[in-house]
Amino acid sequence: MSKKITCIFIAFLGLFNLSYAQSSVAHEIGGFLGPSVMKSDYGQRNDDPSTYRNTGFAIGFIHYLNFSSNSMSSAYFKEHFKVRSELSFNQTELNHFGKWAENGNSIGKRQLRAMEGKSSILNLGAQLEYFPFRRIHDFEYTVGSFSPYFSLGLQCNFYNVKSSSSMGELGTVAATFPKYLIPSDGHSYGFSTESSSTWSIVSGVGSRYKLTPLSDLLVEFRLQYFGSDWVDGLNPNKQIFTENKYNDWQVGLTFGYIFYLD
Repeated sequence: MSKKITCIFIAFLGLFNLSYAQSSVAHEIGGFLGPSVMKSDYGQRNDDPSTYRNTGFAIGFIHYLNFSSNSMSSAYFKEHFKVRSELSFNQTELNHFGKWAENGNSIGKRQLRAMEGKSSILNLGAQLEYFPFRRIHDFEYTVGSFSPYFSLGLQCNFYNVKSSSSMGELGTVAATFPKYLIPSDGHSYGFSTESSSTWSIVSGVGSRYKLTPLSDLLVEFRLQYFGSDWVDGLNPNKQIFTENKYNDWQVGLTFGYIFYLD
């Protein structure tokens, strides 16, 4: 119940930002697209080359509240902060890579290689963007300039995950690697096929480029940490498999376009 309440609250923040239009704040809209990498229980721990092979994509719609034309806040806040709401979608195909799955033909390695997953995530939330190096007005009046920023926020995430094996039905001894046969975190096994929701913390660093007086280009590196370890469909019992220390998370590099409405 607490997870649902958290998601509802975060979603409300995002919708509030999208609908907020009763003051003289300026509005900006845009979209982004780019690759995203799921850092999950698929792949080998601390082996980045194998983990980065689980690369998917992210696409999204974004809306900004620009306070630089409004007198409701302090001058520094107006000229260095924007509030961003986001509706986005991620999808990643997942497979096991690394030394524990490759370079051998034992039954365990074949089971890992045969296991695959698919994680689809719908995200809704809000972030605060901080532009520390120049005033927002100065950037808006200078075509061809850059304005780096940092961001931090919360999202509600609705995910659908599928787990399967080309060797047969998961949950059977013949097709399932032993660590995933053990019950975990309220599930009958250490894998799942389900639709559920969670929350996430999102942080990023990026920059805008002033393309025209009313449009910007955007590039951003993002890290997203989920409040659940089931987003990828795998979560081996943490009490037994102590290497399973963290929830799922993902990193992404996105490219976008922003248009000024006001």
